[in-house]
Amino acid sequence: MVDKSIEGYGYTEFFQRQVEALNISNKELIPARILEVHKEQYKIVTEYGEKAAKLKGSLFYNDNLDDVYPAVGDFVLVKQNPYGEDIIYKVLERKSKFSRLDTFNNIEQVIATNFDYVFIMTSLNRDFNIKRIERYLTAAWQSGAVPIIVLTKLDLCNDYRDYEAQIENAAAGVPIVAVSSFTGEGLDELQTYIKPSQTIVFLGSSGVGKSSLVNAIAGEEIMKVNCIREDDSKGRHTTTHRQLIMLQSGTMIIDTPGMRELGMWDVQEGLDTTFADIEELAGKCKFRDCNHISEPGCAVKEALESGELSPERWENYLKLKKEAKFAKWKESVNIRLKEKSRQKNINKLQKEFKKGRK
Repeated sequence: MVDKSIEGYGYTEFFQRQVEALNISNKELIPARILEVHKEQYKIVTEYGEKAAKLKGSLFYNDNLDDVYPAVGDFVLVKQNPYGEDIIYKVLERKSKFSRLDTFNNIEQVIATNFDYVFIMTSLNRDFNIKRIERYLTAAWQSGAVPIIVLTKLDLCNDYRDYEAQIENAAAGVPIVAVSSFTGEGLDELQTYIKPSQTIVFLGSSGVGKSSLVNAIAGEEIMKVNCIREDDSKGRHTTTHRQLIMLQSGTMIIDTPGMRELGMWDVQEGLDTTFADIEELAGKCKFRDCNHISEPGCAVKEALESGELSPERWENYLKLKKEAKFAKWKESVNIRLKEKSRQKNINKLQKEFKKGRK
């Protein structure tokens, strides 16, 4: 029988210690986990079951730039409301999170939180792209969880060894599992990670087979599956919003809308891990501030010339590093503009208040 307690949903001592440290006298606040997010509406689960919820306005809508808003997977403290939506008071510190750049608002967009594994999915067809895998891998390492690379649609590929070799060169030490949701081949290897109270986040482009794999792992059709276009092996979005799903095994899956492009966020640690070979080479350069362009004794240049480092991998590393730096710059600009606007509103209110007192 599936454990539907809050502990069964992954609530551990890591979160309980935070609640105890808050020393909250109001015992009406109980822990909950965010299952779905629809703009300002939330679906949560507590020890009493699933419920709709909304934010406590005075705590979240106060122009505080440091406010942390709930994302799918978050554990929060809520006050029960027997007559309507429960009220979310606080988001607990996350043990892992997956973020990307919100290109519209130029800020961090948290996609999913508090997961144990990241299934980086790519299909064994013309949509296979090693640079995209490096991009996902960088974000996955940064998240704080363990990445697993899942090669889907094994039944449509005569020999996947070449794909596997390419990934091994780019992701040394990362487990690689080839599966077919149609025949079931390779699913046994995934059972290592399919355990009760564990949370897995699925990442991959549209049409990669995320929904099919979820159904195969669950042993039942719980997600809608769309077909891909045969001319370019690309698909339509099946998932339209992020959601946390509890399987009969007690494993939780966070599915995300297919993302063909993933804007980099604060991923320096992820870059250092994904491109550890390049970081090691850079450490061997004659000059500590080497730009790897024309300096003598550049280990990176030597590796490129000898073929030890491929130009494609080097170029992708530079591209991702540039994107991450640009994202942080845009966020800092956006924060300064928001702070300036907030201060302007405060000054305006103060002037109106002083004028009213005269």
